[in-house]
Amino acid sequence: MKPEGYLFFNGQCRAALDTYAKVFGGKVEYMMTAADMPDGEIPGGIPEDRRDWIIHANLRIGDGQLMASDNIAGTSGAMDGCSVIVELPDAARSRAAFYALAECGEITMPFEATFWSPGFGTLRDKFGVRWMIGTETPPED
Repeated sequence: MKPEGYLFFNGQCRAALDTYAKVFGGKVEYMMTAADMPDGEIPGGIPEDRRDWIIHANLRIGDGQLMASDNIAGTSGAMDGCSVIVELPDAARSRAAFYALAECGEITMPFEATFWSPGFGTLRDKFGVRWMIGTETPPED
């Protein structure tokens, strides 16, 4: 069993997954818009200004994936109470990913060496997603 995350956005899903694919060298494997859905699947129909919103997508990052969509009803709240954690092979790659995600976002714990990692930090990106970026390599003694 491999738990995976599902992120909800309010109209920013496509931009967010494109950003994450670029930051992590991942690939968006599937993306469906609300307009691509069969008629009648959403009670009351799809609001015209949300027809290009994403109803489901998945992004492959290494051996894992993130799934995501826009909340067509537009009722998704802030992404509080959870974080996406990614550990990259070395501190240089982790640092690069951290600062790419932090652009126009908010750093909540600066990226630096810790007793458990040669590089770790936390942030909230410009889409509101909270991230924990770490390094797979154990710290040197």
